[in-house]
Amino acid sequence: MEQNLTGQTAIVTGGASGYGKGIAAALRQRGAQVWIADVDEEALARTASELDVRAVHANVASSSDWDALIAAVVADNSHIDILVNNVGAGVRIAPLDEWSDEDIHKALDVNLLSTVLGCARVAGLMKREKRGTIVNVSSVCERYAWPGYAVYSAAKAGVGQLSKCLYAELRDSGVRVTTLIPSWGATEWSPAAGLPRRSDEDNAKCIQPHEMGEIVAMICGLPSHLEVQDLVLWPLIQQVEPL
Repeated sequence: MEQNLTGQTAIVTGGASGYGKGIAAALRQRGAQVWIADVDEEALARTASELDVRAVHANVASSSDWDALIAAVVADNSHIDILVNNVGAGVRIAPLDEWSDEDIHKALDVNLLSTVLGCARVAGLMKREKRGTIVNVSSVCERYAWPGYAVYSAAKAGVGQLSKCLYAELRDSGVRVTTLIPSWGATEWSPAAGLPRRSDEDNAKCIQPHEMGEIVAMICGLPSHLEVQDLVLWPLIQQVEPL
């Protein structure tokens, strides 16, 4: 059954491409008024036009950019029903002793701080409305360890724990918080982090952006008394032993 989100207002970070674009498309198709935020102005404008969504150029690791984004959405819609903290980046994959301090800060900012800042601003708005859904996109790296992923994994583990604490804080107000935990996706994450690009054949067997969108729409469209605490999503092409 397809969820109807008509009348709801959603923010999707990193919404210009990849998972974010797929999520924005699925929410918009179900009637939500969708706002996407991204640092890539060209892709942002292109996606906004293609999907019929609103766009704000923003670095969501910046407090002032978050303030401007929230102000724009509230001025137009007066309420925020859905927040999807999707933005993330590998930055680089290498042993920790090979990382520069600059890259460490960048990885923590984009993968953890951005989510903390967004949740801190939206939580109060949702508490006053006594409703809302926050979906924080993490990674299986929050639960499993691979060489070279220390900083990224630490940040994503922080996202998972943040979500649990927020759920405990917001549950009595009728606000739901979900951690969505995907693995290999058909996005630009790997090449952007300096990893080899997968073949088209293998990429087709990974998690597709529109599939992530369907899952987020399902979570947001559940009856308001039901909560998905976390959801792990593996593509069958990826072998991980032991689980």
